Amino acid sequence: MSAPVKVALAGLGWWGQKITAVLQAAPQDVTIVRAVEPNAEVACAFEAAHGIPVTADLDTALADPEVEAVLLVTPHSLHAAQIAACAKAGKHVSCEKPLAMTRAGAEAAVAAVEGAGLILATGHERRYEPPIAALIEAVDKGEMGRLMQFDATFSHDKFLSLDPTNWRLGADDAPAAGMTATGIHLLDLAVRLMGPAKSVVASCETLASSLPQGDTIAAFITFEGGGTATIAANLAMPFVSRCTLFGSEAWVDIRDRAHVEAPDGWVVTSARKGGKIEVEEVGPAEPVRDNIVAFARAIRGQGSYPITTGQMIDTAALLEAIVASSRTGERVML
Repeated sequence: MSAPVKVALAGLGWWGQKITAVLQAAPQDVTIVRAVEPNAEVACAFEAAHGIPVTADLDTALADPEVEAVLLVTPHSLHAAQIAACAKAGKHVSCEKPLAMTRAGAEAAVAAVEGAGLILATGHERRYEPPIAALIEAVDKGEMGRLMQFDATFSHDKFLSLDPTNWRLGADDAPAAGMTATGIHLLDLAVRLMGPAKSVVASCETLASSLPQGDTIAAFITFEGGGTATIAANLAMPFVSRCTLFGSEAWVDIRDRAHVEAPDGWVVTSARKGGKIEVEEVGPAEPVRDNIVAFARAIRGQGSYPITTGQMIDTAALLEAIVASSRTGERVML
């Protein structure tokens, strides 16, 4: 068995705490040896609770020879500079979504990490949910037939209690309602299933809150290889997460029972051509952990990281186009 990958965790907010908790269940693959957090109170509490040294700046962690890789759980607008710094320091990088807000930003991130001979991963853990993984496998085997439409929604109201100045609601980090918080996961799935996007029309509104960048966004996407997708993300409604893929031979609908921060399984409804509709219950799993473990195993040469850098770039390009369209309501060609 290979030694666990020693990582620095940058960012100890809500999601950084989630990652810490799930990695405690995978000590054979990943060990957090250092953390980075500018908030002194949060840093002290984390160090006291876990016995892990915490520093206020990333440079200190990057100078630590024990650190092999960095998990970036930081505001989106910081990702570009932080990824470049990690690559320069010879550290593998797993960056929370969105990897970048633009195609150019994603291309720069990929170039920096791959140019240094390192592994780049990103926080699209939804691919590791068992029913999503099974869906991807079915598509790759041709069992769905000709793919025609992907329809998905991922919404919650967790941000309504945030201070309006919080970075998760800011124009630089979250310019289009919930698209960078939740919708980005669906964009990744759309790209994985349907291929690179060709065009998009998006609408962003403020309907049930005072959130500064809107609370409701929906996008209609066409793809280079044919087919369409409708993606919606709302920040002012009770939790809902569902996606449906329609093919000429079958369709599959996947609904989460709970948010990925505390997964509680899925309900999968499907039908094949000429068959009856079937309903299956799928038990809980921990996709956040599994995504990071896949990153660690790629570092150890135990398999390829399944989210390709080309897909990362295509997802960032689609996000950029959606943000642009949401501001004008006009169709944007990629």
